[in-house]
Amino acid sequence: MCQVWQVVDLIFKIYVLLMIVYAVVSWVPSIRGRWSEYLAMLIEPVLAPVRRIVPPLGGLDLSFIIVIIVIQLVDSQIVRNNLYACVGGY
Repeated sequence: MCQVWQVVDLIFKIYVLLMIVYAVVSWVPSIRGRWSEYLAMLIEPVLAPVRRIVPPLGGLDLSFIIVIIVIQLVDSQIVRNNLYACVGGY
């Protein structure tokens, strides 16, 4: 079971990293390419529901920040606690 939690933790970390790359690509149009379309296919389905609830604030898209905070909270409270329990922390 510990390996499952390790994989979930890794997936969360990679997804946050992909979100940061997607944000940077959206700011610099000259580095967009076909790969950025694939990146959008991974990131936009998660951001879209948050964007419906929280509109942009003066041109600033808060959905990125909210999604990253939620991922970090889930990772720190659920995943890492279970990893800690797996290695005998409790």
